[in-house]
Amino acid sequence: GRGLVRAVQFTETFLTERDKQSKWSGIPQLLLKLYATSHLHSDFIECQNILKEISPLLSMEAMAFVTEDRKLTQETTYPNTYIFDLFGGVDLLVEILMRPTISIRGQKLKISDEMSKDCLSILYNTCVCTEGVTKRLAEKNDFVIFLFTLMTSKKTFLQTATLIEDILGVKKEMIRLDEVPNLSSLVSNFDQQQLANFCRILAVTISEMDTGNDDKHTLLAKNAQHKKSLSLGPSAAEINQAALLSIPGFVERLCKLATRKVSESTGTASFLQELEEWYTWLDNALVLDALMRVANEESEHNQASTVFPPPGASEENGLPHTSSRTQLPQSMKIMHEIMYKLEVLYVLCVLLMGRQRNQVHRMIAEFKLIPGLNNLFDKLIWRKHSASALVLHGHNQNCDCSPDITLKIQFLRLLQSFSDHHENKYLLLNNQELNELSAISLKANIPEVEAVLNTDRSLVCDGKRGLLTRLLQVMKKEPAESSFRFWQARAVESFLRGTTSYADQMLHLKRGLLEHILYCIVDSECKSRDVLQSYFDLLGELMKFNVDAFKRFNKYINTDAKFQVFLKQINSSLVDSNMLVRCVTLSLDRFENQVDMKVAEVLSECRLLAYISQVPTQMSFLFRLINIIHVQTLTQENVSCLNTSLVILMLARRKERLPLYLRLLQRMEHSKKYPGFLLNNFHNLLRFWQQHYLHKDKDSTCLENSSCISFSYWKETVSILLNPDRQSPSALVSYIEEPYMDIDRDFTEE
Repeated sequence: GRGLVRAVQFTETFLTERDKQSKWSGIPQLLLKLYATSHLHSDFIECQNILKEISPLLSMEAMAFVTEDRKLTQETTYPNTYIFDLFGGVDLLVEILMRPTISIRGQKLKISDEMSKDCLSILYNTCVCTEGVTKRLAEKNDFVIFLFTLMTSKKTFLQTATLIEDILGVKKEMIRLDEVPNLSSLVSNFDQQQLANFCRILAVTISEMDTGNDDKHTLLAKNAQHKKSLSLGPSAAEINQAALLSIPGFVERLCKLATRKVSESTGTASFLQELEEWYTWLDNALVLDALMRVANEESEHNQASTVFPPPGASEENGLPHTSSRTQLPQSMKIMHEIMYKLEVLYVLCVLLMGRQRNQVHRMIAEFKLIPGLNNLFDKLIWRKHSASALVLHGHNQNCDCSPDITLKIQFLRLLQSFSDHHENKYLLLNNQELNELSAISLKANIPEVEAVLNTDRSLVCDGKRGLLTRLLQVMKKEPAESSFRFWQARAVESFLRGTTSYADQMLHLKRGLLEHILYCIVDSECKSRDVLQSYFDLLGELMKFNVDAFKRFNKYINTDAKFQVFLKQINSSLVDSNMLVRCVTLSLDRFENQVDMKVAEVLSECRLLAYISQVPTQMSFLFRLINIIHVQTLTQENVSCLNTSLVILMLARRKERLPLYLRLLQRMEHSKKYPGFLLNNFHNLLRFWQQHYLHKDKDSTCLENSSCISFSYWKETVSILLNPDRQSPSALVSYIEEPYMDIDRDFTEE
């Protein structure tokens, strides 16, 4: 009455007989022997020989699978990897690998690095070819944690790292690094090359799992998540970030890796050794496929004598002789370095946006990451594409997946995180540019920005140009359809964001940034919504309260035809352009209250200010801004529409014109034959605004800094608008007729 529990309970005779029909390549019999020779008291020598027999049967299949030559796998109904798993091979290898965790009479069992390497290699090949194996391994939490300990050996490092990366990619719950035994000494003992590879694993462990596209998540959902996380304590990603930051010298080593020059990277021999490891290992096989092609092209071109190991070459004959190792193509060295820097910059970027942001900022400044990246800018980060620039299998040179492009985007994201609302942003300049800022302030007779005075001059960029100036130069040369424009504009805008600084704006204006942006918006009639939004946001920060910027604007947009194209771009999507509308509205209000000849001249001449000053224009913007958003659809990206509509009404309130604006909104509703629909929606939006911005954890300084209107005035205005008294001339309810009133709806309703 007992059924078979494990595949090893089949007899060898039965398996051999069956193999003749099913073409199992003898794998079940080999597993039977492996099971018999891998008991606790075994010396594992026989075990290792069996693994050496199994390994090639699976690796050729995996090679075919990864390089998309799938004919081989389609010819057999049961691929070798599937049979290996079916007969319990995966579970058996996990048991063998984890033998060192078992003690017999106080002595821990040991297995050789060579054997671990074979086990890992077979497991990885099975994961590649057979669905579900990676997920099963991911569920074995003790095994995943144990794998980290195998990284201590250089011999098994690459195999282990690649398997962990695959497993963590499918794991449902994030692993906690504080559960890894001796994490600090493990990471501290890595050489720089291992640390760079380890960053690929870290990328998965420190990023929040559900923030796929942060701007697209609704604020309702994010607020609910925030409440939930407050009761649950820090997330696994936050715990992991803290664990890494507690490792002595961790950030310093990342900064060194990120700023290392190509010539300083490891010698040719060890790189070729690693390439062969990778090639037999299939780590990133598509990239290697391309790497090999680049190498071969270049060695043919240079008549170089470099010999590369063919796929599946054994260790004895795989590596070329020492004399032929010396000429490794330069593009290969560069690619090698780019692949590393990608991962390192990603980890630094995530840490910069985490809870320990200030600590990471201090360290990054101290270890001179910014000057180091500045020195690499021309030769590596923004280098010109060579004729045989690395392109991934099945992609083209301009596709976002190529390492060259990904490195540029990662670099721009790092700059954006680094300069966003932080005084360390001035480290992106060199001494000469900092002096220029001081001179601008002196000439305008305004006090210097304190953060500029406090900047440690020994940590700033060196050379003729700082990193920000270099970025502005490449930005102006970028082709119209380039995907970098969005990221470049975001990085520059984050430098200008926050409390408006006249000197910062002038530094950018002197470098022709305003004219470049207007050329892109008007003359090249940019069509990409993302790029347009980033350019409008940047233009807003560049022009806010700055008379010189408005003069330059008027000089460039010097015909009605150009102005109409500009307005068409603004009106095509207010979600994208509302930050510019807000900046011009705020600037107009300030200019009208100033007694200055220069300001008066701009007010009388500037088409844009004249256009925004008209009440019908403001009402048209106000109506559309409120109409395109609803509480259920508010996101980080479009909540700015709500704040822009509030800015228009706050400025109206200052001039005691709030009742007029509300009455006009009511009339516009009636003209659309839908009374109440807009004001009810606005009432709900303002109730949500109170919930969202008056929360004790919410930082309201951003609203205050960007508008130069105190947060208390924001709060008062919202309270006045939400006043339930129907007799109040400034309350929304006074303008919604009783039959159309619908203001108490629950936000959670769909």
